Amino acid sequence: MSRSTRMSRSALGAVAVTAISALTLTACGSGSGSGSGSASAGGGSGQVKVGLITKTDTNPFFVKMKEGAEKSAKEHGAQLLTAAGKFDGDNAGQVTAIENMVASGVKGILVTPSDSKAIVPAIQKARAKGVLVIALDTPTDPQSAADALFATDNLHAGELIGEYAKAAMKGKAAKIATLDLAPGVSVGVQRHDGFLKGFGIGAGDKSIVCSQDTGGDQAKGQTAMENCLQKNPGINLVYTINEPAALGAYTALKAKGREKDVLIVSVDGGCTGTRAVKDGKIAATSQQYPLKMAAQGVDAVVTYAKSGKKASGYTDTGVTLVTDKAQAGVTSKDTGFGLKNCWG
Repeated sequence: MSRSTRMSRSALGAVAVTAISALTLTACGSGSGSGSGSASAGGGSGQVKVGLITKTDTNPFFVKMKEGAEKSAKEHGAQLLTAAGKFDGDNAGQVTAIENMVASGVKGILVTPSDSKAIVPAIQKARAKGVLVIALDTPTDPQSAADALFATDNLHAGELIGEYAKAAMKGKAAKIATLDLAPGVSVGVQRHDGFLKGFGIGAGDKSIVCSQDTGGDQAKGQTAMENCLQKNPGINLVYTINEPAALGAYTALKAKGREKDVLIVSVDGGCTGTRAVKDGKIAATSQQYPLKMAAQGVDAVVTYAKSGKKASGYTDTGVTLVTDKAQAGVTSKDTGFGLKNCWG
């Protein structure tokens, strides 16, 4: 995840329970999945309705998030309606999904914003109608636009791998490539800034010899790394927004015979990425917990429906540095822990 790419305005299918809606409704936990731009709902009349809107329904991060929401909804006897964009960055689709979920009578909506600013007017309209809106993973801009935020501290996640990279370099002069997300996306900005802070440098530092956007995509990560190597073949440290970008970078480095002498650090903690740490392709990653975010979000909506008590502020759902090459002074867990707690 990444879980955000360049902003686009393509629409996805609406979420609603009317015949005019372009969606598929299925019982939560029935085994029937909802495709991109579709929705699923579970339970019968009288149950608390909870909406979950993710950026896509194919990224393993969001698959795990949906799994957490479904489990929590089942435990509470609540209905879950879900929607996902056709691609990462589909803000227009998320707006449509919010509007139609409100029309369908949800008590609360959990949303991972594709565009932290552009989604705000739709969220404000939902809140004005008494719907609790909780941002998951990615904060709105401003953060106060949603009732609450349940997410990884992405600045801290970046800081952890920055501290790790600094220690692992052992005083060697760094030539850094940053493989980032996309302009203006809060998750990417926070992780990038956190990495710089942890490494002890500022924006524009001369040790940063190349910066490229990848959208968190593996193929784009490979292309970005190839471009950076053409610009500066001496790169010895690579920060990546997520593990797909990291694996793309690894592929490009391996093609040049550089995979063993360049340090790659990343963020996410998916199972594929954690196995890549175990295999030595990525030196370290900051692991986050999407299932926990969604489960806690559903809990909060049900609590609101029953008691009127609204979740508010920021809830940190945790992050752990995972590596098999621990560095002195940097707290971490090994890949045994990481694989027990990974997702995807």
